[in-house]
Amino acid sequence: MAKTYLFNKPFGVLCQFSGMVNTLLYSIKDIYPTGRLDKDSEGLVILTYDCKLQHNISNTKFYKEKTYIVQVDSNITNTAINRLTLGIVLKDGKTKPAKVKTINQPDWLWNLTPPIRIRKNIPFLD
Repeated sequence: MAKTYLFNKPFGVLCQFSGMVNTLLYSIKDIYPTGRLDKDSEGLVILTYDCKLQHNISNTKFYKEKTYIVQVDSNITNTAINRLTLGIVLKDGKTKPAKVKTINQPDWLWNLTPPIRIRKNIPFLD
């Protein structure tokens, strides 16, 4: 049975094992991240030797619902929420429609270090 690891990816690190600076630099042969979190996010990443599991989680044809908690600098607008629920166009194509709801900050959520950076020109948040 292939080993699988749960990894809490820190802010500022890319979910890849080679290339640019600040990547997952592990010298573990044949292990892969399932899915990805952007450099500006942090949270759970599954690392596995199991190619079928990695493919099943990462490939969009095997749709897997995922839950994200997103902290924003101010209140998110209804317009932004509506855009997310319709799907937004990114460089690599349109996203699937999202289920979105606003929540209060959970008690278990750790402080972000560094704190949130304001990103300008995010089309669906304008």
